[in-house]
Amino acid sequence: MTAVAERAPATVEAVAYRRKRIRWGRAGLHTFLIAMSLLWLFPLAYAVYTSLRPYDDTNTRGYASFPGVLNFDNYITAWNQAQIPHYFINTLIIVVPGVAIVIFLASMVAFTVSRFRWRFNLALLMFFTAANLLPPQVVITPLYRLYLNLPLPGNGSGILDKLLPLSDNGLFYDQYFGIMVIHIAFQLGFCVFVLSNFMKTIPTELTEAAVVDGAPIWKIFWQVTLPLCKPALAALATLEFTFMYNDFFWALILIKTGAKLPVTSALNNLKGEFFVNNNLVAAGAVLVALPTLIVYFALQRQFISGLTLGSTKG
Repeated sequence: MTAVAERAPATVEAVAYRRKRIRWGRAGLHTFLIAMSLLWLFPLAYAVYTSLRPYDDTNTRGYASFPGVLNFDNYITAWNQAQIPHYFINTLIIVVPGVAIVIFLASMVAFTVSRFRWRFNLALLMFFTAANLLPPQVVITPLYRLYLNLPLPGNGSGILDKLLPLSDNGLFYDQYFGIMVIHIAFQLGFCVFVLSNFMKTIPTELTEAAVVDGAPIWKIFWQVTLPLCKPALAALATLEFTFMYNDFFWALILIKTGAKLPVTSALNNLKGEFFVNNNLVAAGAVLVALPTLIVYFALQRQFISGLTLGSTKG
């Protein structure tokens, strides 16, 4: 009894010491996360701050100074001078169908490699995953030559040209559809990898029960598996919209008509030949970035739940 009483204070002190260490560790972790968040948000906050200041104000006081005037004149000028509404429509023509198609195709491939066992199951998944690691710059030359010679239904006199007009020059080059196909091809591997890993967490008993009930494969995919993948689909839709929306490389190489370029190229219209108004460019950049922020906040709950799925297992 005496020995137990003597050890009790030591135990209490040890518990208090461990709690103190946990509190200090958590405080340090939170401090680090807050510092990293502020560091990450600083460029965006500074761009917004600069965009609200007239050029004369920054020219007089300097960019790292308190403002004399804050207004939205730069946004109005950027909206009109850069023709942002026109380029927004160009981007939506490419991005919206591209996101829908790549997620639909990836979900079918992921369903096949995750819910059924067959000889080339693993090889197919590795092929899609490995193809996603190929840098776009490596294939730009052969793709450019291919697009210059690859026919696409459009301005010809054939039946297919009349039923499905996708091109105004009969080629993949300088067409919205050509850029869309590029995005679908390069993003398909990433989407298949994510969706296949998620579908593997769905109990196989659901698929087996549907098979016993006589449901065809398409019904199992469309009515049983796909509804359970909504969080993962929402997360992928958010990421894919951001990836395709922010792209400028492919459009710069494979589109020559200025009126067909995506919205990321609209910022070029804000630069003069001998002078660049950085305040105006900052306002244009903020306007161009708004759609991605809107999509993220609209799908925020599904996006976070899709990223954290399976994190508590084990």
